[in-house]
Amino acid sequence: MNLYTFGRGLVKTILTPLFRVKVIGLNNFPKDEGVLICSNHIDNLDPPVVGMTAPRPVHFMAKEELFNAPLLKSIMPRVNAFPVKRGMSDREALRRGLSILKEGRVVGLFPEGTRSRTGEIGKGLAGAGFFALRSNAKVIPCAIIGPYKPFKQLKVVYGEPLDFTEFRERRASADEATQYIMDKIKELQSQHK
Repeated sequence: MNLYTFGRGLVKTILTPLFRVKVIGLNNFPKDEGVLICSNHIDNLDPPVVGMTAPRPVHFMAKEELFNAPLLKSIMPRVNAFPVKRGMSDREALRRGLSILKEGRVVGLFPEGTRSRTGEIGKGLAGAGFFALRSNAKVIPCAIIGPYKPFKQLKVVYGEPLDFTEFRERRASADEATQYIMDKIKELQSQHK
């Protein structure tokens, strides 16, 4: 058993009863093609929660600083995370993400780039739109609806795959594609609050 599988099982055992995690929309998740999960970001526990609720292993793009922390630097790559430099266009991270998607695997992103202090969904960064437009992966919007309080219900809602054909045909910008994704996450959030 690898570290990802072990960690996923451990996290699920602890967090599911603690936060009464309810997962909605797993039937929207493609079984065997590239998937880009784009989720809102409200807590440091979001990556493990998406990782434990998604039906397939997720490769998370994570801030580079985590890969330099003494305890985390050997763990992060073993739990399918790969580094991204924040605040700039990181070509290496973009290439790595595209490669994972083209291999038919799953990439998890938090397009806002940082946690929302208020729970309101903020503006997404262009990276999500870049992946949506440059890969043929299915883009799955995901809304995490908190709060992360013991024994209060936490919902993880996976929406239907988004179609970017029209965006590609008219050569839409990555920012426009990202905005579309963020609007869909907001819709899920308001439908399931």
